[in-house]
Amino acid sequence: MTDAATPTRRSRGGGGAARRAERTAVSVETARFIERNIPNYEVLTDEALERIEYNAETVLEEIGVNFVDNPQALERWRAAGASIDGERVRIPRGLARELCKTAPAQYTQHARNPERSVVVGGKNLVLAPVYGPPFVRDVEGGRRYATMADFEKFVKLGYMSKWLHHSGGTVCEPTDIPVNKRHLDMLLAHMTLSDKPFMGSVTEPSRAQDSVDMCKILFGEEFVRDNTVMTSLININSPLTFDSIMMGALEVFAENNQASIISPFIVGGAMAPVTVAGTLVQVAAETLAGVAYSQIVRPGAPVVMGAMVTSIDMNSGAPTFGTPEASQITYGMGQLARRLNLPYRSAGGFCGSKLPDTQAGYESANSLQMGLLSGVNFMLHSCGWLEGGLVASFEKFVMDADQLGALHQFAKGVDLGDNGMAMDAIEEVGPGGHYLGCAHTQANFKTAFWRSDLFDYKPFETWDEEGARDTTELARLRVQKLLETYRQPTLDAEIESRLRAFVAEKKESMQDSFL
Repeated sequence: MTDAATPTRRSRGGGGAARRAERTAVSVETARFIERNIPNYEVLTDEALERIEYNAETVLEEIGVNFVDNPQALERWRAAGASIDGERVRIPRGLARELCKTAPAQYTQHARNPERSVVVGGKNLVLAPVYGPPFVRDVEGGRRYATMADFEKFVKLGYMSKWLHHSGGTVCEPTDIPVNKRHLDMLLAHMTLSDKPFMGSVTEPSRAQDSVDMCKILFGEEFVRDNTVMTSLININSPLTFDSIMMGALEVFAENNQASIISPFIVGGAMAPVTVAGTLVQVAAETLAGVAYSQIVRPGAPVVMGAMVTSIDMNSGAPTFGTPEASQITYGMGQLARRLNLPYRSAGGFCGSKLPDTQAGYESANSLQMGLLSGVNFMLHSCGWLEGGLVASFEKFVMDADQLGALHQFAKGVDLGDNGMAMDAIEEVGPGGHYLGCAHTQANFKTAFWRSDLFDYKPFETWDEEGARDTTELARLRVQKLLETYRQPTLDAEIESRLRAFVAEKKESMQDSFL
């Protein structure tokens, strides 16, 4: 792995053809990943953090965690000094924390377009789209099962979105493709329709290996050996259970120096205690064990400490989003991750609403701002999330992606230089004047204020004459415009041919399975 300051020169197939392709590629503006110039918001004292950490290690030592159907993992833990009882792993106090020390504090995930590479960790925030919904929704088609055509549309929208740094992974689940083959089509879409960073498949260890093998075609074997080109999501089966499928994928990625997000998916009251502190104890224990295991597999493997947290409606049992309790847990986990010197994943444009409506707006705004202020380094689900993650919405995708621009602006902090202090403007205008025509305003008006590319700021009369369009309609039109103006980033023809041949050969080698 190389850090951001000293990237290894990548080896590419195609030679001069590849270089010519890069020079002639259509360029779409993408903002650099966010580098915070603001403080993190902290809700817990050092004493509280120490107590949570102590109790988390008590959970690991006395209760333990299960590594299910994974004899190799049990043997690795035994060799590292843990106590094994059946599938239960009990980790002596201090061992997990010590193992975590070899995990890098930050790492670079390289994109096939080097200008789009991202640095995960430190004060940085990388924004990635929604992940995993089996359904999609738009104005024309309503709510329906996702298809590969829908998936490709989302990849194109992600590529065209200025404020989105990452193409993501399973932006929606293309249910018209067999389960055992769809990962190949999704990876091919990310690799050919976008040149932003992307995620690999985690639904089976062999699919994780396919992801690595396709990256070797795209980037070159030597480059993949020495650098990180994927950041992928490894979920923990809370409470306190690590299944062989996710751990098998983690093992493949760690062995190949590719990054994994170790993340419980917590619905408070169902998979964790109803209290904030109790949930923090459990999540800290789970992520400590997961990160530690990645370092047993390969010391120095890039890894992200994750927390995906919702509360629950005690009347219906449905998950709720944008709540104060989820915020407190997210802020607290950010503090714990920083104490361990680990990159942190959490937050997103979360909502429980069925439509991109007012409820969706409130809940998503709460969740996005929470993520910025809690010190999140990798934000999955930053745009497109609807109905508790069951639906990927095209209109909400562009609504959320637009609002990510506000996060960029807020994260810059306050300009306290001479231009920011504006003393020359105050002197020029004096008492009773106005600033519209002064020199300082003329010099700064183009960049002074962040402006939405979606919302309507026109006078009422103009808005009414244009059809009194609400935000959903404006979003529908923006989706249409972005897809109409999309131009595929150029990829060396030899590399693309090899990728397509790999996918075709893999598909041919197995029977279709929808299980």
